[in-house]
Amino acid sequence: MIHVKKAFVIGYPIKHSRSPLIHGHWLAEHGIAGSYEPIEVAPEALPAFLDRIRSGEFTGGNVTVPHKEEAWKLVDFRDLDTDHLKAFNTLSQVETVDGIAIYGQNTDLYGFLANLDQQAPGWNKDVENAIVLGAGGAARAVAAGLMLRVPGRVHILNRTRERAAALAADIVPRRAVGGSLDDFAALAPTSQLVVNTTTIGMHGTRFDNLDLSLLPKSALVTDIVYVPLVTPLLADARALGLRTVDGLGMLLHQAVPGFEAWFGVRPEVTPALRQKIEATL
Repeated sequence: MIHVKKAFVIGYPIKHSRSPLIHGHWLAEHGIAGSYEPIEVAPEALPAFLDRIRSGEFTGGNVTVPHKEEAWKLVDFRDLDTDHLKAFNTLSQVETVDGIAIYGQNTDLYGFLANLDQQAPGWNKDVENAIVLGAGGAARAVAAGLMLRVPGRVHILNRTRERAAALAADIVPRRAVGGSLDDFAALAPTSQLVVNTTTIGMHGTRFDNLDLSLLPKSALVTDIVYVPLVTPLLADARALGLRTVDGLGMLLHQAVPGFEAWFGVRPEVTPALRQKIEATL
């Protein structure tokens, strides 16, 4: 009898997730007897759901909005490299002397950097200033990733300055700086990278008073929103002749470590996979 390993993605809501398509593609590609299903879990039901991993029902899975911060609190073991993000998107079962426990990690940081490396090689060279728009959970992973790869300062700009300042202080106070979206105009002329980590861009929404023409002509603008693939922010940047990277690659690359942990094979992000997911957007 073949043992079918089961994985999941949980969120509230969850029907929009493309993760089942990604993992389903890899399961078929590698001929693995496994499953990956979307499961809607309300916030109050999260602790009970995680016990299903401890019972052995699931080998692990992904966690999306609004559960990432709570998952970080509820796991048994934390990945040392991403513990400081205080939000986990990938959970795996681990065997201990006391039975099955849950190991948590954040692969958004890896996915963000891998996407830029693939789509814009050398993107981090000579970055004097980088601007991160937003100060939520995604901004935390993005800013931490930039700390690893960007030599200059990372400016976290948010509607509320206090939230951005708190996030900057949490990461690397000397190199991360919190501010307001109103600071964009003053920072733009010396900033070589702009990253949107907010949901602005979905459903046709756009930033007010964000003048991308103030950026250097060599600047790169990237968005973690991937529906639509070309957000208003990216469309504006392209119209100005700036380099852009869309957010789909981050979704694809962040899925790699989880699949490897659950199914024992490290998959590749190929043009065929990207094309498959693009077709659903």
